[in-house]
Amino acid sequence: MSASGAPPLPPTLSPRARAEQFVWLTARVLEQRRFAYHFLGGSADAVETALTAYRNEDEGYGHALEPDLRGPVSQPLHTGHALRVLDSIGRCGGQRAERVCRYLTSVSTRDGALPATHPSQRGYPAAPFITVVDDPPGDLLATAPVVGLLHRNEVWHAWLFRATDFCWQAVDSLERSHPYEIEAAVTFLDSVPDRSRAEAAADRLGRLVREHRLAALDPDRLEACPVPPGYAPGEHHFPHDFARTPDSRARAWFTDEEMTRSLDFLASEQQEDGGWPIARRQWAPGTALESRPIVTIEALRTLDAFGRL
Repeated sequence: MSASGAPPLPPTLSPRARAEQFVWLTARVLEQRRFAYHFLGGSADAVETALTAYRNEDEGYGHALEPDLRGPVSQPLHTGHALRVLDSIGRCGGQRAERVCRYLTSVSTRDGALPATHPSQRGYPAAPFITVVDDPPGDLLATAPVVGLLHRNEVWHAWLFRATDFCWQAVDSLERSHPYEIEAAVTFLDSVPDRSRAEAAADRLGRLVREHRLAALDPDRLEACPVPPGYAPGEHHFPHDFARTPDSRARAWFTDEEMTRSLDFLASEQQEDGGWPIARRQWAPGTALESRPIVTIEALRTLDAFGRL
C-alpha cells in the first residue's frame, strides 16, 4: 500500500496520469479544480469558485486553506496562498486584488509588513512549529511572496509602498537565512519593479545559498547539505525549489548540470500512488492528506515549466 493507503498504480501510466488518479482520490475540491485547469483544460472560473469558499468577510482567507493553520479566521499565510492560486489562473488583479489589499492593510504591523501569524489564530489548532504572539513583528517569509505576486500582476495600492520598502530592507540585511525565507525573497525579486536592484540582490542571495549550503546540489550526496535548525529530518531544499521556472532569477545560481540533477530527482520522487511526498514536518494525518495534492500540483507545474512532462 502507498502513503495514501491506495494500491500502487500501474507503472505504464504517465507521471501526469498517475498524479491525476492521486488527485481524484485524495484532493480537496480546490486542488481538483486546479489540476483540471493546469493539465486538463479546465476553467479558471471553476478554480475561483472553489477558492471563494475560503474567503471571509474581512476579504482575507482562512478555513485551513494553508493546511498547517486550522480554524476559520483569516491569516496572512492563507491569503498569500490564495494569491498564488489567483496568479496561476490569471485572476490576481482588479477588484480581487483591491479587496485583498484592504485585508492586508488591516493586519499589517507597524512597519507596514505582514506578520507570520496574526494573533486571531489563538485558540485554533496550528502546527507546533507555528507560534502565536500578541504583537508579532513583520515577517519577510509572509510578506515577500505577497508583495512579489502583486507587483507581478501590476497591482498598485497604498499598502504596497511600505510593504515593498520592508522587503527591500529585509532582503538587503540578510546575512544568514534558511531555504523558505530565501524562496520567499526570490518571489519578491522576480517581480519587483526595480530590476537592476533586484538583479544585484539576487546575485548576493545566490552566493549566500551556495556558501551556506542551503541547496542540496547533488541528491546522491545529501549528507553534504545540512538540514537547517527547526526543519524536519531530511527536509532538504533543491535548486528547483528556488528556481521554479526557467526565467526565475534563482536559475542563474545553479549550473545546467545541477539543475538537471535537481529536476531528475524531483521527477523520481513521485510515489507509487501517483502523488509527491511532503518534505516538511508532518503533525496531523488530515493536514498531511490535504498537503500532498498541493505539493503534487506544484511538482508537476515545475516539471512542466522546464519541459519535463
